[in-house]
Amino acid sequence: MSTIYILWLRQLKRYSRSKARMIGSLGQPLLFLVALGYGFGPIYEKAGQGNYIDFIAPGVIAMSILFTAVFSGIEIIWDRQFGFLKETLVAPVSRTTIMIGRTLGGATVAMIQGIIIFLITLLIGFRPESLALLPVAFVFMALIAIMFTALGTAIACVLEDMQAFPLIMNFLVMPLFFLSGAMFPLKDLPGPIAVLTRLDPMSYGVDGLRGALIGMMEFGYATDLAVLVIISAILLAIGSWLFSRIQV
Repeated sequence: MSTIYILWLRQLKRYSRSKARMIGSLGQPLLFLVALGYGFGPIYEKAGQGNYIDFIAPGVIAMSILFTAVFSGIEIIWDRQFGFLKETLVAPVSRTTIMIGRTLGGATVAMIQGIIIFLITLLIGFRPESLALLPVAFVFMALIAIMFTALGTAIACVLEDMQAFPLIMNFLVMPLFFLSGAMFPLKDLPGPIAVLTRLDPMSYGVDGLRGALIGMMEFGYATDLAVLVIISAILLAIGSWLFSRIQV
């Protein structure tokens, strides 16, 4: 447990020292909130769907967590190239413990980003439907963070090229985000798109977060929680196995 805590704390220190990273990671969520929220808001309202900012706010919060979480994996490639990973791997602890510690650290950073975006949504007019369900929203935020930090870490374990990592992650992340229902309702979609949205694990994170914040759900809490927990556990297991095979 002490090793996990140390690795978790190390990730937080890295995040706190990188002011440019903190500020830069806010740009895309703010663009979606302002440009899409106010741009498509009148159209969404005329269609009888209500306030579009209220609808996309949970999706944008989930997006900020998604991007921060998956790109935390690049630190493994960075540490491998500069020799820091070797120092970690020679420690008298299992690589599974190291993997869990790094994943929890990256997930915590992603959670912080999500909370910052949540506070920003409040400033531009978003209001949760029930304050009593905020803890449920934080649970879904944490599960999204853990799941995609584990995914980013697993992919980083099999890559050595730092430039290839962002390209591969964008290839995966953009479909995960746009098919999740973060920007549009999942009801009455064409058959193939409906199938893809249900195969997308991000859909269940967005659905659970939106349900907790504005009371609008497609799958239900039980389904969302079950899918997120199961996939997170699978990705952690895969990531631990890949991390155990890293050669430095």
